Amino acid sequence: MINNQSQSKIYSDRNLQIVIGITLMAILGSSSIGPVLPTMAADLNIPHEQIGLVITAFVIPIAIGTPISGVLADRFGRKQILIPALILFAIAGVACAFAANFRALLELRFLQGIGAAPLESLALTLISDLYAGKRLTAAMAFNASAIGISLALYPLISGSLTTFGWYYPFLLPIAAIPIAFLALFVLKIPQLPKHKDFKLKNYWLDIGRSINNRQAIGSLCGVIGLFVLLFGPYFTYIPIFASDNLGASAVAIGIVQASMALSLAFVSSQIALFPQYLSEITLIKVSFLVYSLALIIIPLVNNVWLLFIPSVLFGAAHGMSFPSTQALLGQLAPDGSKAGFMAVNATVLSLAQALGPLFAGGAFLVWGINGVFLTGASFAIAAFLLLSKIFASKSNSSNFNWH
Repeated sequence: MINNQSQSKIYSDRNLQIVIGITLMAILGSSSIGPVLPTMAADLNIPHEQIGLVITAFVIPIAIGTPISGVLADRFGRKQILIPALILFAIAGVACAFAANFRALLELRFLQGIGAAPLESLALTLISDLYAGKRLTAAMAFNASAIGISLALYPLISGSLTTFGWYYPFLLPIAAIPIAFLALFVLKIPQLPKHKDFKLKNYWLDIGRSINNRQAIGSLCGVIGLFVLLFGPYFTYIPIFASDNLGASAVAIGIVQASMALSLAFVSSQIALFPQYLSEITLIKVSFLVYSLALIIIPLVNNVWLLFIPSVLFGAAHGMSFPSTQALLGQLAPDGSKAGFMAVNATVLSLAQALGPLFAGGAFLVWGINGVFLTGASFAIAAFLLLSKIFASKSNSSNFNWH
């Protein structure tokens, strides 16, 4: 384990910087297209209840491919899986800009999702390889803070590019090519132990034993909740609400979503600097109360700039919950199957991303646009109650049991 820097200087570690670059490519494929959706829907005649398929088509192959890539990364090495994935992500992503119709776009997004499948889980795995204890929490929080900063820039860039055409933001994944070269030639990671007697059954049993733990189950439930809310009500339907109800332009939508990202970055940075004073479990639970408050506010908004209020709250909640769940899971990951364990985490995350637009789309069909946000608020409160029950055990390390 490479761990030779003080906690406050982790952000200057070149290894962490490269890993963060990998993370930023993983989230680029979905988080950069929020401002594009209204223009794309109009140009390609896509019904609002189907527009979420642009995100779903990308995250479904991630959910399927992530566990496979985790096994391969533990068996053959991190870079052997990471480098080809980055290159495929770049090529398929750029090809989306030249899609002739909605079906072709969905097919290319699916292919890009295959390339994206290993990226997030391997980035989290690499952080777990490099750091331990509260340094791990700090590294995860700096990773989340960098995500927040990029999420502020992606919508602004995407919204600006969309004024020239909905397809221009799909050229952004070309940035994965230089990151692939940095990962290949500069990234230094611990050497993995050789598995001469590798048995897939024992490998998954080891992962299963590590997951059968209240902290692990609670963290995974938190991951599901936060990404359903982020990719459903927030990323998919705030642009629709802002465009249809408030008459907002793509640029204005990008600015609003940038405020969420900046809030995420700020809150995560505080967790990164002072992890020893903060309880990960408490942060996860409180975040869902903040999510619910943000979602309740949205239907009351009658001016696009007032969306800054729920957006900042949403970013604060995500800044609390995401690094906390990832740090707890990273601490529980077994050494011999760490990539597989974090792949389970990333698979759950991707499934939640895929379910988010479908969940919100169902609420839209039944209750309309305001119903999307009120249903999301109810979901957040239910998640808070569930997590309070899961984490209520006297011993958080005990095997998970509902009774």
